[in-house]
Amino acid sequence: MLGIDAYIVKVEVDVAGGMPSFSTVGLPDNAIKESRDRVTAAIKNSGFYFPPTRITANLAPADIRKAGSAFDLPIAIGVMAATNQVNPARLENAIILGELALDGSIRGIQGGLPIAIAAKENGIQDLILPAENAREAAIVEGMNVYPVANLTETVAFLNADKEIAPVPRTLSTDGHNEHSEAHLDLLDVKGQEHAKRAIEVAAAGGHNLIMIGPPGSGKTMIAKRIPSILPKLSIEESLETTKIQSIIGILPSNTPLVVTRPYRSPHHTISDAGLIGGGKVPRPGEVSLAHNGVLFLDELPEFRRNVLEVMRQPLEDRQVTISRAAASLTYPANFMLVAAMNPCPCGFFSDPNRDCKCTPNQIQNYVSRISGPLLDRIDIQVEVPAVKYAELANETTGEPSAHVQERVETARQAQQQRFADTVIHANANMESKQIREYCKIDSQAQDLLRIAINQLGLSARAYDRILKVARTIADLDGNPHIETVHVSEAIQYRSLDRSFWKK
Repeated sequence: MLGIDAYIVKVEVDVAGGMPSFSTVGLPDNAIKESRDRVTAAIKNSGFYFPPTRITANLAPADIRKAGSAFDLPIAIGVMAATNQVNPARLENAIILGELALDGSIRGIQGGLPIAIAAKENGIQDLILPAENAREAAIVEGMNVYPVANLTETVAFLNADKEIAPVPRTLSTDGHNEHSEAHLDLLDVKGQEHAKRAIEVAAAGGHNLIMIGPPGSGKTMIAKRIPSILPKLSIEESLETTKIQSIIGILPSNTPLVVTRPYRSPHHTISDAGLIGGGKVPRPGEVSLAHNGVLFLDELPEFRRNVLEVMRQPLEDRQVTISRAAASLTYPANFMLVAAMNPCPCGFFSDPNRDCKCTPNQIQNYVSRISGPLLDRIDIQVEVPAVKYAELANETTGEPSAHVQERVETARQAQQQRFADTVIHANANMESKQIREYCKIDSQAQDLLRIAINQLGLSARAYDRILKVARTIADLDGNPHIETVHVSEAIQYRSLDRSFWKK
């Protein structure tokens, strides 16, 4: 694997005379170097002959570092082919991968789906993989994916002593449209109509969102339900999301294709490498695992400053580039950022039922932990007050997520038509040029916006944000023009820009 893509490695095995030895070359990592012990034990314990001679396994191309235990099975097959125990003719146009146990059984690997995609791109149709990876690899059309459980079964199949039926392709673009039912629904949220409207607007325009409110006001509960109102995943988005989960090894064995938008909620103690990716052997971080979904950062001011700052680039570029001495890898990171925070250190500023013990300086210092450049990338700032008892006791249910999702998808379709000839997919991605073209407002709305900036203490950075959000609100209304009422609602979503937070 390189990033989220796979490349072909040719395993060459030479069995020569000399003192018994087993060496692996071609920039292998420790897991591959240890494969000699697993391969030796698996061949012997499966009842096959292991040659007591000099064995050399080469992984080509030799200038790219290899990692993981997936090379166990091809090395073992190479040794057996070199000693005439496996017919080499069957190996000419096939990819073989799998981790060997000492008894010869085959364990699953990471990256089954991107491996199948790379095989098809290289004109290879046959894949011999561990049984637990077969279903995800079979998603790729036109591939013959043969599931194997152990070394004995693999050898019998390669020697044509046993037939193994390829795994059928169970998913298609038509069947993919059957969206799985979400367990979380907006119906569960009591009250908080203003906040629910804000997340609908955020979902419709792809806007980043921050919620400010006291503990127990429902910020986390609301955030968990945002994926249920986002547009359904397209087949292309599903494949991208599945590839990322596959290469990191978190794809459930019974889920060949991810059909629900991911939701990631890392703890505030996370490191910068954990958030954006990295490590000695680079791996995707939380921003990539949230690709095509939601990244929720609870207690935003508690995250370390350097961790939050590294998020600016993926928020801007919708991808993450990790550079190391050996290679530079790029992972996709097109996610919707949803954050939550208390209004002050004690959490009860602006709460009518509890007294805040924080001084104005403490409140300002707490809010200022979020840097201006990061706040610039958050379009919607909404207050989530404590829920009153009358709302909690009210048995009237709100609007289900499915109804909200329909409006969101309609608004997104209007944006896709608007930006059909550009790389922009949603209103949140508009730059200054698009804002001037698609966010024109009349004189009455201009007057309202001027009053908001001058008298309510809104910052200059809020100007473009308000226009983009107003464009989304108009799309939800099915209106091609931005009206004064749309600008008025958008102004309400700039809580942290108001002057009373800065006194």
